[in-house]
Amino acid sequence: MPSYAAFLGHQPLISLAELSATVPGFVFRKTLENSVMLFESPSDLGAAFLNSLGGTVILAKRITENVVSSEDIPSILLGELKDTKRGKVTFALRTLHLPHGNVRTLYRQCKEALRKIGRPCRYVGNERTPAAPVLLRDAGLLDGKHGCELVLIQDEEDLWVGRTVAAQDVDAYTLRDMKKPVRDTTIGLLPPKLAQILLNFGAWLASGCSLPIPDPARRNAKKPEPLTVLDPFCGTGVIPLECLIRGWDVLASDISAKAVSGTEKNIEWLRKEFKILKKDATSAVTKQDALKPFSFKKLPDVVVTETTLGPALTDRPAQKNASKMKTESERLQSAFFENCAATLPGVPLVVTWPFWKVKNDVILLERAWEAAHAAGYHATLPPGVTPTRPGRLSLLYRRPDQFVGREIVLLVPKKRK
Repeated sequence: MPSYAAFLGHQPLISLAELSATVPGFVFRKTLENSVMLFESPSDLGAAFLNSLGGTVILAKRITENVVSSEDIPSILLGELKDTKRGKVTFALRTLHLPHGNVRTLYRQCKEALRKIGRPCRYVGNERTPAAPVLLRDAGLLDGKHGCELVLIQDEEDLWVGRTVAAQDVDAYTLRDMKKPVRDTTIGLLPPKLAQILLNFGAWLASGCSLPIPDPARRNAKKPEPLTVLDPFCGTGVIPLECLIRGWDVLASDISAKAVSGTEKNIEWLRKEFKILKKDATSAVTKQDALKPFSFKKLPDVVVTETTLGPALTDRPAQKNASKMKTESERLQSAFFENCAATLPGVPLVVTWPFWKVKNDVILLERAWEAAHAAGYHATLPPGVTPTRPGRLSLLYRRPDQFVGREIVLLVPKKRK
């Protein structure tokens, strides 16, 4: 079965959970240095698959079956470059657990091997810093036309050798995050990558917590069936935009008329920028209080939403202020779960709610859990995933410089009668 190496984002536990929820036939092998995960899948995973992920930066596929050593790398590289265009070729090495001096030597040996067969070359990255994803794309190392990047991972007695098959499209993220017409910096800005992760969790819940059926004959993993996603705290529409990019139908709403207008403008921009027709992915944006009854002719497949993070903070909150914000958030979460259970029966929820960094600890919601359970929901996580905090079935997302974090909670409803 094909073996892969995923170079994870800055929230590795969440990245692992996303892969567990999305990779067809997923078989976890190990995580190295909390930054690279080795796994297997019968599907041929490539760029289309990585583009749907928010938590994986680089994806490599193993290209050797027999035991190899570092001395074999130049000849392996020549084999991988045999189909490139004539003229100068570009290559790169991405390594883990190899001494810097050894990597420097490998670069020199690879250049010499190419020189001997008459191929001028250049390399990107170096023994200490591998090439950034944007450079891999610009240098043509992902499509094989101008070169390739080899991935070398020394794992105990085995040298794992693969080829980078996909890298995050940083420019595409920047476009839809920074160039959309409406951005509200007075509230917590949901990153598009995190929105992708939440939607992947939503697809997993909507499928009954099962993975797509592997199809080894396809070049990329089988895409899940289009979903209808409800985001009742849509803000300026980050989650709805990511839905439409996937070809999913979206129902968006917010209590703020300003937010509704902003989402509508952003959706209109996205449709023009990415050429997404309404017949291919529908969208409806309305003004509604998420604590009031929902009314749909057909229920959505899943709710994916960032409820509210409360006021934006530029400094660490005092214990008293954080406790006040906690009480207000718990009141909102409780009413929201009651409303969902009553008017969206059987629909699973992927939600984020806030937690606050205070001195050397964090303040987490507690009554929200009680409210979710009282409404008939139970929390879950993808297979093999350990929660961030023992006994708390959730994943915590926070950058080091942030005073408000996000707690990601996946809620399965009681079965419909």
